[in-house]
Amino acid sequence: MLSSGRNGTLYIGVTSNLPRRIAQHKAGQVEGFSKRHGVKRLVWYEPHETMESAIIREKKMKKWNRAWKIRQIMRDNPEWKDLTAEIR
Repeated sequence: MLSSGRNGTLYIGVTSNLPRRIAQHKAGQVEGFSKRHGVKRLVWYEPHETMESAIIREKKMKKWNRAWKIRQIMRDNPEWKDLTAEIR
């Protein structure tokens, strides 16, 4: 999950290369929602063994209401710090 800041706009996506995708978001290379809303901070992520399981999880999480998404972030990253350094 990416965020524009603490309690800011949230974005959920899936990728096979998280470090590269985060770098693209930070550089403004990803057109669309995340670029329009300045969503660049990695605040939560979940590795998966297969792309299929990652896509299934992404689709479920996109249906979550905002409070559930925030609760997930707060459980694992209560300071909403940028987790990018953890994935490199």
